[in-house]
Amino acid sequence: MRRLENSPPLRSREQLETWVQEFEDQEHCIAGRITVAPQEDSGDQDTGLVIVRLRNATASIFMGARGYDDPMWQLTITESPEELKLSATDLTSLAAELVVAGNLCTFLQWKSLEWDRKSGQRNAAAPSSAGASSH
Repeated sequence: MRRLENSPPLRSREQLETWVQEFEDQEHCIAGRITVAPQEDSGDQDTGLVIVRLRNATASIFMGARGYDDPMWQLTITESPEELKLSATDLTSLAAELVVAGNLCTFLQWKSLEWDRKSGQRNAAAPSSAGASSH
């Protein structure tokens, strides 16, 4: 696979670990465990993959940018091997874990956009469009 010119840099595992630690340092109530697993891209770079291992379900949540040059992040919830039976309290706890995962994904997306903006990469990669406004 050939490298795209003017694309935002991939997120290194070290960078993602720093951002996850920053999120955790903000004292979010995290029931499960957040890790950054190594994931090499086709150019042999260690890009990292953020994983939330849920405490109240056997599933895990993987998160990352939607694509190489896409600043938006997405979550993937793994399929549970069995039917999930929960009490009302367990369901509430699982819902809280999902909210934290959504907050982490939003935080990582914001950090990525901020990093791209500061590095100048996002402006170089973004096609100009008439009527677009910057925030």
